[in-house]
Amino acid sequence: MIFPVRPFTYRKATSLTQAAQFLDAPDAVALGGGTDLLVCIEEGLATPATLVDLRALPGEALAPQPDGGFRIAASTRVHDLATDPRIREQFPALTQACDSVGSPALRHMGTIGGNLCQRPRCRYLRRGISCFKNGGSSCPARQGENQYHAILDGGPCFVVHPSDPAVALLALGAEIETRRGDVERRIPMADFYVLPAQRIDRETVLEHGEFVTGVVLPGAATAGRQFYRKLTQRGAWDFALVSIAGARRTDGSVRIAMGGVSPRPWRVPESVEEDVASGGLDEDSVLALADRAFHDAKPLSKNEYKVAMGTSLLREALRELAE
Repeated sequence: MIFPVRPFTYRKATSLTQAAQFLDAPDAVALGGGTDLLVCIEEGLATPATLVDLRALPGEALAPQPDGGFRIAASTRVHDLATDPRIREQFPALTQACDSVGSPALRHMGTIGGNLCQRPRCRYLRRGISCFKNGGSSCPARQGENQYHAILDGGPCFVVHPSDPAVALLALGAEIETRRGDVERRIPMADFYVLPAQRIDRETVLEHGEFVTGVVLPGAATAGRQFYRKLTQRGAWDFALVSIAGARRTDGSVRIAMGGVSPRPWRVPESVEEDVASGGLDEDSVLALADRAFHDAKPLSKNEYKVAMGTSLLREALRELAE
């Protein structure tokens, strides 16, 4: 369903102060690459009175940090992260995740900030069918077309977050920098997204007027063993049915995150990560750990395959990270 587009004012911010001022206005919405926002406007999910373009904000796209990590400006193109040799060498999981986003055209247009803040792809939400997220009193996906929905942390809504980089950033222990007015804060990636049970109208902790300014990759996560993989219905240009990012740091600690299984990027239980970090797992241990990770999965009527798919993908990751 296509909705009439509400007239809006376009403003281009050239400083953080100006961006904060523009976004403080009623019904103001931040614009990055626009690959999702413009579709949301067409579908009636966003009705901005003011569209605030953040692409001209000053700052280095990829700034080295004292601890050996990097600060990524929110306006950095996904393509640039996928092809930057420094990221490829030190944070290959992020490179692989960015390289798997959409099509080449979408990667050239989309920004990392916009990618992290995109809306879910639930067919009921996107088509204007009454549901919890658009003001309705039920979730039609619960008994309807739910092949692509959550098997963990669901209820009362069962959407999944579609971002590939978000999964890699969770495994890498990244932090999100935001600004609202004169107030800046740094939010651990694990705390950036919220479950529908916590906040039904949005997927992140961002408040009105607050916008993402950057992503900080910690030096402690550089090098080591990293990867990102996703399984899709089509061979290319598709969202993940299930995805996984794994990182074994040089200090031996392990972090594993998955996408496509929860309304937010889902981190594998720490008890599983700790057992993997200990190393020396035999095949029986790998199978038991993967089953334990998905013990609380509650598939819907048409997505039980995600349990088998997620377990298989996790087993593969456990074998690699436990070596």
